[in-house]
Amino acid sequence: MRRMGIGVQLYTLRDEMEKDVQETLRKVAALGYEGVEFAGYFDVPAKQMRAWLDELGLAAFSTHVGLTRLRNDLQGEIAYAKAIGARYMPCSYIEPEDRQSAEDWRGLINYFKTTAEEVNKQGLQFCYHNHEFEFETKLDGRSVYDQLFSQISEQAMKSELDVCWVQFANEDPLAYIRRYAGRLPLLHLKDFTHGDDNQMITLQLGQGKVNLPAVLEEASHADVEWLIVEQDVCQSPPFESIEASMQWLKDHYLTKVGVST
Repeated sequence: MRRMGIGVQLYTLRDEMEKDVQETLRKVAALGYEGVEFAGYFDVPAKQMRAWLDELGLAAFSTHVGLTRLRNDLQGEIAYAKAIGARYMPCSYIEPEDRQSAEDWRGLINYFKTTAEEVNKQGLQFCYHNHEFEFETKLDGRSVYDQLFSQISEQAMKSELDVCWVQFANEDPLAYIRRYAGRLPLLHLKDFTHGDDNQMITLQLGQGKVNLPAVLEEASHADVEWLIVEQDVCQSPPFESIEASMQWLKDHYLTKVGVST
């Protein structure tokens, strides 16, 4: 199996980031994570954020930017991402009111085409991060997810596949990893189960329904660059949760690729 980078999506630690960004980054590095994917900057200037990252040896490989933020200040988002050394800028979420109809989705596809062109022109790579609705919503007989990636070129927009949301939408994460191999630099490695109300309950790696060993194997063949640990809502204190997930990766992945733990 091929060695991929291991990062954490800082949305998992949003409450900790709100309290103390520097200390949160320090604890993430101490747990052995190699990089972070941002989900907001908590009013920290880009120069200060970059200094903390460099001091800790953390790569800020990616930063999530929702559709609203993209529309409100695209140039500012690009500038901050570049300043902290990010390479990837995934659109992280589309609010329900922005995706009510087929016409909304056609407009979004056109918007992402022009946004990707601008982001990529400035030295970053635009990506798209999924939830369940892109698979459940159909556009001209195909899932919105597949329409997005068929109508926007591979060079313009890459995939950041979230395997939990794929499986939650009753699709096969392994099939989607294979389908978008070579176009999938980022992968959200997550686990979950269903609650009594059929809602997603996100869990530490290895505690849920996702076939994580098979996901890792497919990701290795698909040229994934970064495995990103995320837990939307932690069932234990967040630092304990990401530590347990890192331990699972040490036991079930890093030892297999010959990395001493």
